[in-house]
Formats: sequence, C-alpha cells, structure tokens
Amino acid sequence: MSRIGNRKLVIPAGVTVTNENGIVKVTGPKGELTTTLANGIDVKVEGNTLEVTRENDMYKPLHGTTNANIHNMIVGVTEGFKKELEIVGVGYRFSLKGNTIVIGAGYSHPVELQIPNGIKVECPSNTELTITGFDKELVGEFAANVRKVRQPEPYKGKGIRYKDEHIIRKEGKKAA
Repeated sequence: MSRIGNRKLVIPAGVTVTNENGIVKVTGPKGELTTTLANGIDVKVEGNTLEVTRENDMYKPLHGTTNANIHNMIVGVTEGFKKELEIVGVGYRFSLKGNTIVIGAGYSHPVELQIPNGIKVECPSNTELTITGFDKELVGEFAANVRKVRQPEPYKGKGIRYKDEHIIRKEGKKAA
C-alpha cells in the first residue's frame, strides 16, 4: 500500500489553507480552489505545514487520494498546470475565435469547442495548442475533450495528440 497519505505538505508563502466543516479551501496568487473531505478524513494546518489524518484503516485509500488532491491544489494556485497538444495531418489546424477553439480535423465542417472559465488557451501556431489553468482536473478534462475530436490513428499517426505522447504505429497491409 502507498504511504503517500502520511506525508506532510509544506504550504508556500502567499498560500492560505483553511479547513471549515469538512471543506478545504486553498487560496493563492493564481486563484482559489475548494474540495470537500470524505467522512473519516481530517486536515490539520499547523504553521506552514499541513497533515491529512484518517480515523482508521478503513479510510486508507481516501487518505492518500485526499493528500494528493490537496497537494495538486497547492501546486495549482502557485504554479498552475499546462497541457500541450499538437495536430498532425494535411489540412488539420487549430484556431482561436473569441472564447472558442475552431478545429479543422478533416471533417466536412469545423468543430467548435467553448473554452471553460478558469482556463487560458494559446495557439502558438496553427498546429499547436497550449492549455493552462490552476485547476488540474479542469485542464486535463478540457485537453482530453479537445483530443477526443480526432484521436490519433495507428497507421499514419494523423489526429490530435499530446506533445509528449508516443503513438504505437501499425504496419498496415502488404502487397501480395
């Protein structure tokens, strides 16, 4: 079993963490995040350290998960999170139009996706997209929704992929 729930988290300068009635609120320079604690899990803030405790071993899986989630919240409000996507294919491209992303991915029509609040999207070139924000879950979910428009196919590698993703390629048919 993982012992990640037992680690003590250090709260950096400029970040405040409060626990009121089972709701943990983390505020920092980039924004504010909240989470609800499960029954049997408690958070104690002492000075600039934070400790997650559990009632008994029945809550052991939630203990580590809660610790990791609060750590991600602290990192998010101080540094933020970033996902980079690239699109591969002839005629495939990204473009920004106001608060929407327009994706040309080989369909008969361009696909438009609304950018949710709390996320900033940049398009350095027409084949690259950078999604940034302070909520790790929201950034990852939106990047996955963009990738879902045209997932990379294994024969030619065309589609939308993460910048560091490796696509396992298939050989295809051979001539007789």
